Amino acid sequence: MSQPDSELLRLRDSIDNIDAALIHMLAERFKCTQAVGRLKAEQGLPPADPDREKVQIARLRALANEARLDPDFAEKFLNFIIREVIHHHEAIRNAR
Repeated sequence: MSQPDSELLRLRDSIDNIDAALIHMLAERFKCTQAVGRLKAEQGLPPADPDREKVQIARLRALANEARLDPDFAEKFLNFIIREVIHHHEAIRNAR
């Protein structure tokens, strides 16, 4: 195997490991947000919290910038997650 091929395989292995870690981290995050959704439903709170969302987006944009990741991409990614969390919170509320 040539050097470029072995380097490509090494990089792809790293990407695969990172992808696996991302999936596990997202699963843990959604376990926490499901618990938040249950608490919100019990306390009669709305599924969405626009003020917290704004704070989180600003915080993660800053973190992305520090990490040299495109803040616009980070915001799009977080907005996708937030929409899914709200959807879960609405489902939890409607199941009660």
